[in-house]
Amino acid sequence: MSGPRSIRGVLATDTQLGAGNVIERLLDHGVEHDEPTLTFDTRTDAQPAWQTLSLGELDRCIARRAGWLHAHGIGRRDVVAVCSAHAPDYVLTFFAANRLGAIPAFVNNRLDEGTGVAYLRHIKPTAILADPAHRTVWSPYDLGASRLYAVEDLADEHPEAQIPPYRHRADDPVVLTHSSGTTGMPKAVISTHASLFAGLRHWLRRPRAQGSERMLSVLPMHNSMLAAVLSALCNRSQFLQLSSQSGRRALEAIERWRPSGVYGFPGTWVEILALSPSHDQLRSVRAWWNTGDSAHEAHIRRLIGFGRHDEATSRGRRTVDGSSFVDGFGSSEMGHSQFSIIHRPDTDHYNRCIGRPHSFAEVRVLGGDGIPVPDGSVGQLAVRSPTLFAGYWNDSARSYRSHHDGFYLTGDFGYRDGAGYYYHVDRTADAIQTATGTRIYTTLVEEQILARCPGLLDCTVVASDVDGEPHTEILLTLRPEAQCDPELDYETHILGLLDAAVARTVKNVRIAGSRIPTGATGKVRKFQLRV
Repeated sequence: MSGPRSIRGVLATDTQLGAGNVIERLLDHGVEHDEPTLTFDTRTDAQPAWQTLSLGELDRCIARRAGWLHAHGIGRRDVVAVCSAHAPDYVLTFFAANRLGAIPAFVNNRLDEGTGVAYLRHIKPTAILADPAHRTVWSPYDLGASRLYAVEDLADEHPEAQIPPYRHRADDPVVLTHSSGTTGMPKAVISTHASLFAGLRHWLRRPRAQGSERMLSVLPMHNSMLAAVLSALCNRSQFLQLSSQSGRRALEAIERWRPSGVYGFPGTWVEILALSPSHDQLRSVRAWWNTGDSAHEAHIRRLIGFGRHDEATSRGRRTVDGSSFVDGFGSSEMGHSQFSIIHRPDTDHYNRCIGRPHSFAEVRVLGGDGIPVPDGSVGQLAVRSPTLFAGYWNDSARSYRSHHDGFYLTGDFGYRDGAGYYYHVDRTADAIQTATGTRIYTTLVEEQILARCPGLLDCTVVASDVDGEPHTEILLTLRPEAQCDPELDYETHILGLLDAAVARTVKNVRIAGSRIPTGATGKVRKFQLRV
């Protein structure tokens, strides 16, 4: 196979290709066994940390793990849960389980004890592969018929699976990943062979994105991480997956590995900025790829001030200062961002703008009656797309409730402007209605505060109903730089920035003295902060 451009075209038109058989199809299409593929920051079987696996080595790791699973009775449609502090345990289990037609189920290692046990009881896996810490936590509990195994045992030498790889159909489940749990118990989301690959197939038909040559992923163990892994394999990009989503680990990896692009969730960007990084530390980055929640303007503007990118001019291409920020608003259920917007130092489309829909997505903004509302009016976002999840595992009632007229209700408030751009203003669970009938959109208030108060690193706004009256609390995180004046009266300053209707509901403005509760993927759990 001659190069990335030619293989991308072949893969884009391969009707058998999907999320469950990428390795097999790459080999079938003649990609060489010594082709470099994935790198991890922890040991991968016999491979040291930070050492890249070739395609042949990756294939053998997968085959040995598939052999172990097969020898322990795992087969078609069996659910295999995995929970570990190490990223390769998730990635290799994903490929190995799918080689047998089994369904891997990712359990984020940051879930608290009670939530993790409840989640496992809900999905009812055949087998649970866990690291030593989680086996110690879970072994005293009754987990039904699930068998608990040491995930590190799969790293030992085992005979490779001597059975033909499972032949996936489009609607075959290939992974269960859980939602962030920002509104309560995480939900088990089903991604299929076709749905998890549909967004990638769209990008394979387009020119290769700038900054995708050498990719660092700080994504959690989630379907977004899998999509990034599959994208790197199909694009033949160099790819490093971190096992932690901390900003400090991300910054250290950027300095050491010098990626051209970085994948992450908004929480990681905030943690990187809290470290006051230098231009030299981030000089390699050409593009930041954000997913999950849309990022705040204040954070985007700071990140795109670092790095460099290529620019087309009348005299040819030249390298200029500043990077791009691809803001991909999405969720576990959406499977892939439904919108496209790229921020650069010379662009100015903010105020919670999430862009225009991709060509594969159909988007509506619905009123309470399920009827589309006019442009400029806020309503519930609803999407129809080939990337959407197939439902919630063991919860058909919730699956049906989340859809309307063939569209998935994302659980977000937003609106569309006259030019066809969409804006995200809040989660439906976090907005609150005032006595006059207007709503307070907490995410939009955060956006306004951060954009107008440069001394802040981050801001969390929580709205509650207290005896029929809206009650808003504003929690502030200060930037570490010297200009953050501890003597500043933040309450007076911030109340002066807000609309009068919102300001009247504010009962408290304070510096966040303790850690703000977040879910396993780093999203703030506002329901835990409500009075």
